[in-house]
Amino acid sequence: MSDSLYPPIPQAADAGPSLLPAGLEALLDRVAERQRGDFGHMASTQKDDGSLITACDRWSDATLVEGLASLYPEEGVLSEEGDQRVPLTPAYWVVDPLDGTTNFAAGIPYWAISMARFEHGEPVLAVLDVPPLRQRIVAMRGRGAWRNGKVLLPPSQQSHPVGCASLCSRSIGVLQKLPDRRFPGKIRLLGVASLNLVSVGMGQTVAALEATPKIWDLAASWLVLSELACSVQWLNQSPVAIPPGTDLARTDFPVLVADGPETLDRFMPWGEALLA
Repeated sequence: MSDSLYPPIPQAADAGPSLLPAGLEALLDRVAERQRGDFGHMASTQKDDGSLITACDRWSDATLVEGLASLYPEEGVLSEEGDQRVPLTPAYWVVDPLDGTTNFAAGIPYWAISMARFEHGEPVLAVLDVPPLRQRIVAMRGRGAWRNGKVLLPPSQQSHPVGCASLCSRSIGVLQKLPDRRFPGKIRLLGVASLNLVSVGMGQTVAALEATPKIWDLAASWLVLSELACSVQWLNQSPVAIPPGTDLARTDFPVLVADGPETLDRFMPWGEALLA
């Protein structure tokens, strides 16, 4: 990761200077502000895969892709609403312009902009912006993770008195596959794949299960979780080092995430049931 691309990291735990280059931060600010303005005023249509899309999704995708191409012309972009093939460039970006469209379209104020920069097939910079909460989570490989400029602590250093676990709508069926076993957590469905996964790193949940996440759903959360020493178990195939040119439009990466190895073992039967 080039030091010239990223500004110095603040050493203190309290808020410091921006973690992102000015151009990248301005691009994210522009898209987040537009999404807040459009919220509550967007009609949605259904895509071929059954998911929803709005005009704001399309505008956000085009704006982010064009902005990244201008800021980093030698780096390709894979995006949910655009080219879904792994770029041929050594470094590239993976973008979900509006993760949680169903929430957004339904008037539920919880969604995210998800972006990650990849080198050698793995994320090295991740940004999860949550426009309705005005929160921005940033992670850099080997350097840590921050929320609004404040250092995030690994979940192993946080208390979990509630013990929530997050499922996606497509994974909740695992409860019926193990009817004689008590699910070891209080179930939450957040409706946003990236935030569902990263909730473990934030200490909001102890585990999260996603049945059909695409690469753009998990790219940013993946690095945040890694930097916060969470346990990540790919249940079918791994997204590490996917060959350039691969079309990922229909590729799912089922995953179970936990705050540590013991919790992962406790939830693994439901992860295994997902593929049964």
